[in-house]
Amino acid sequence: MADIMDSEAGSERFASYEAELKLVQADLQQKLDQIPELSGEPRKAAIRQAERAQEEAKELLDQMRIEKPNIPGPAKNKVNQRFRNLQHDVDELGRKLTSLASDRRALFGNRYSDNPTADDQLEQRQQLLSGTDRLERSSGRLRDSHRIALETEDIGRNTLADLATQRETIERTRQNLLESEGYTDRSIKTLRGMARRMATNRVITIAIITALVLLIIAVIFSKFR
Repeated sequence: MADIMDSEAGSERFASYEAELKLVQADLQQKLDQIPELSGEPRKAAIRQAERAQEEAKELLDQMRIEKPNIPGPAKNKVNQRFRNLQHDVDELGRKLTSLASDRRALFGNRYSDNPTADDQLEQRQQLLSGTDRLERSSGRLRDSHRIALETEDIGRNTLADLATQRETIERTRQNLLESEGYTDRSIKTLRGMARRMATNRVITIAIITALVLLIIAVIFSKFR
């Protein structure tokens, strides 16, 4: 039962890869048809795109080759024939792409010649000088970017140092505030203790005065009896 399910799954995956490969082939064929009409940089870009499509087609063929052993016996012969036809088509497209990519005159346009004239040599020399100038300008921009990066790094380092100093200051201030809060708490406790003692002393004083007044009243009362 498991073998049957694996065979069915293999057939489905093979068919899926086959359909995807046909789409890639059509795209590759379209790109190859466009390349002869191009030259210079557009042609190079089209060739690179075609090469990527060819690589994708080869990867799909590899996936189909992996799935072939899972195809049920009765359908295996037809599948093998379809695979060979697809592989042949991909190889043909690859050879066509190689031929188009090796056409140096089409790649470089009228600038390429096996026997360049003096004007061609002058143009090539000017192009080399122009390329050298662009390279020097690019190098200058890179140096400027590197310098700016170093300056930014220094600024960042100084900023981090300032932040560290500020953090230490904040920590010290926080510690001082905590200590001040502790002193304040102790002062409040001391004041509360003093207030309680004053209240106690006041009560004692009032009690003493009251006792004296009562004693005086008692003495006076005893004299008039």
